[in-house]
Amino acid sequence: MPATPDDLMAMLDRLAIATTTVDHPPLHTVEESRALRGDIPGAHTKNLFVKDKKGGLFLITALEDTAINLKAVHRHIGATGRVSFGRAEVLMEALGVAPGAVTAFALINDGAGRVSFTIDQALMEHTTVNCHPLVNTSTTTISTADLIAFARATGHEPQVVALGEV
Repeated sequence: MPATPDDLMAMLDRLAIATTTVDHPPLHTVEESRALRGDIPGAHTKNLFVKDKKGGLFLITALEDTAINLKAVHRHIGATGRVSFGRAEVLMEALGVAPGAVTAFALINDGAGRVSFTIDQALMEHTTVNCHPLVNTSTTTISTADLIAFARATGHEPQVVALGEV
C-alpha cells in the first residue's frame, strides 16, 4: 500500500524537516500550476518518470521551465540507451502515485530502490522548492537541502545533473 500524504508528513516530521503545504484544485500540468505563481514562493518543479530499454526506472526532478532532451538525457542519468516515459501502471507500482502527481516525495514508496533519482543542477541553486505531496491537490514547499536529506532518508542518493545543458 503506497504512503499517503499524512504518512509523508509524519516522515518529514520524524526527520525534523520543516515544510508548508497549500491545498488547491487538482493540477495535472506545469501550465495549470502556473496559476499559483505569486501564491506559493520558491522554485516550482516538474517531474518525469522514465524507463530505459532494459527496464531501469528513473525519476527526474527539474525546474518547471527546464527543457529536458529525452534523446540525450540517458547519457547523464545512468540509463541504458534512450529513455521513454514509464507507463502509469509501472509508475504506480514503483512510486505509488498516478500520472499528474509525480513528485520527488514519491521516493517514500520506493523501498525496493528500483528508481534512480536525478535533480536538475539549476533547481539546486534555489533555497526552497515546491513539490506535490503525493497528490496533485496540494503543493508542499521544502528547502532544497531538506529535499536532498529526504531523498537520502528514503535510500536514494540524488544525482545532480545540469539538465538544461544536456
